[in-house]
Amino acid sequence: MKMPVALLLLLALSIAIRIDAEGSGGVCDFKPGLKPRPHSVSILEFGAVGDGKTLNTLAFQNAIFYLKSFTDKGGAQLYVPPGKWLTGSFSLTSHLTLFLEKGAVILGSQDPSHWDLADPLPSYGRGIELPGKRYRSLINGDMLTDVVVTGDNGSIDGQGSVWWDWFESRSLNYSRPHLVEFTSSDHVVVSNLTFLNAPAYNIHPVYCSNVLVQNISISAPGRSPYTIGIVPDSSNNVCIEDSLIKVGYDAISLKSGWDEYGIAYDRPTKDVHIRRVYLQSTSGSSIAFGSEMSGGISNVHVEQVRIHNSYSGIEFRTTKGRGGYIKRIIISNVELKNITMAFGASGDCGSHPDDNFDPNAIPILDQITLQNVTGSKITVAGNFTGLAESPFTSLCLFNVALTIPSTSTSWTCSNVVGYSESVSPEPCPELKSSHSNSSSFCYSILNSYGKSTDL
Repeated sequence: MKMPVALLLLLALSIAIRIDAEGSGGVCDFKPGLKPRPHSVSILEFGAVGDGKTLNTLAFQNAIFYLKSFTDKGGAQLYVPPGKWLTGSFSLTSHLTLFLEKGAVILGSQDPSHWDLADPLPSYGRGIELPGKRYRSLINGDMLTDVVVTGDNGSIDGQGSVWWDWFESRSLNYSRPHLVEFTSSDHVVVSNLTFLNAPAYNIHPVYCSNVLVQNISISAPGRSPYTIGIVPDSSNNVCIEDSLIKVGYDAISLKSGWDEYGIAYDRPTKDVHIRRVYLQSTSGSSIAFGSEMSGGISNVHVEQVRIHNSYSGIEFRTTKGRGGYIKRIIISNVELKNITMAFGASGDCGSHPDDNFDPNAIPILDQITLQNVTGSKITVAGNFTGLAESPFTSLCLFNVALTIPSTSTSWTCSNVVGYSESVSPEPCPELKSSHSNSSSFCYSILNSYGKSTDL
């Protein structure tokens, strides 16, 4: 197929990204290597019509099928020019860049028959919302390597209002779809785009390695039920940076499988770096861990975060039957403003996929550090409620200053052990423990990272 001359000029924008972790001090410090894609085609060459009414699913599918022939020839780019490109779900291929030009909008169809069905994720055993299958995500890929979804601030609009209504009226037969989902993939980049009105999640890397989400804007109305921004799920080496997220439920939610299915699949979310993000969550938490965390979540560094106008700032969720762990989490340099609850940790949060979960699968929450946090217009400083069978341990709070009403209960704690220094308002006694394990761990963190860093 002959390419128009104008498309040749776009080759410099068509990139392959490989993340090299050697010698890095953090996942987001990895410097991506840029490699031009030697081949590029426009979706127009496959009969697509950008009028917002013509269904272009077949055009996207045919274009990507054609571009598969270049996977062993340096890869290729699919260019989406300005226009409104209505489509159902479609799958990408390896060594591909999907590039949305400024003014290009990929619109998700509001007809469920245009969305394929997919089997449940093995670490969940069923759809999150309903038993059985789930709708496949609008843009998806399985077992891919070197795949990039990017642009010049083009948009992906899920037109999710119909899905929210169906969800709330309980008229769906399958769990809602997401906007972008990659499974079992490596070297994945999502950047320089605007995401709007997702039916459920916006970006969902699951069983993936080496994921970069950068310079993204995500928006959904506050009323949209359980819409979530970015969900690293049983994935490792994940960087999320320089992004703005405003959604109905959680802005960023780390997960790793559900009860017995997640325990059996046994793939943790680990080595995650989140920095320079602005977050807002109407009914959930701007940064959430769990509650589906049965494969484990560890080695997460969150820094330089602004959280405004949210129900909860940072929350750790789990329950009996989950098993797994949340540990070695460091969150620093956070600004909170107009938040109902600044911090939360709950051992009794979330439902079960079925009745086959093991009630003796007790989760562990350990080695959690919150430092260099300022907060204004905070209603509740923190609610930490662990499990009697497995108290939350080594909760470390350093240099935390929150302004709350004098009539509010500042802290609530039970079944937790922690240590704090320079925290206002005064934390509960459980967070001032001299328990040797907690205090020694907290001091080691304090010495490693220092007490103060400017936002």
